[in-house]
Amino acid sequence: MIDPSFLATVSLFDVVGVTGFCLYVMNYTLLTLHRLTSHSIAYFVINWLAAACVLFGLMAAFNLAAALIQLFWIVISTVAIVLRLRRGSASRPRRQFRF
Repeated sequence: MIDPSFLATVSLFDVVGVTGFCLYVMNYTLLTLHRLTSHSIAYFVINWLAAACVLFGLMAAFNLAAALIQLFWIVISTVAIVLRLRRGSASRPRRQFRF
């Protein structure tokens, strides 16, 4: 059972930040289970939303390193979304890296 005094200390920043964490975990799970591809716009939109939520959550307890990584995800996701919208969501990338 959750202590009621704990709920009184949870802020909007905490709720939004934890929502971002949940979005990251959901996105990675969907990718792992092949319900989503890393080529889809949805993948990058969810990553963008997750990063924005976590960045908002950091406003209550700022951490520079965490903020920088969230900003990176927002920028790279925005670039990926724009590229996919320009090419069309059905097209695949021209080159794929293989390990």
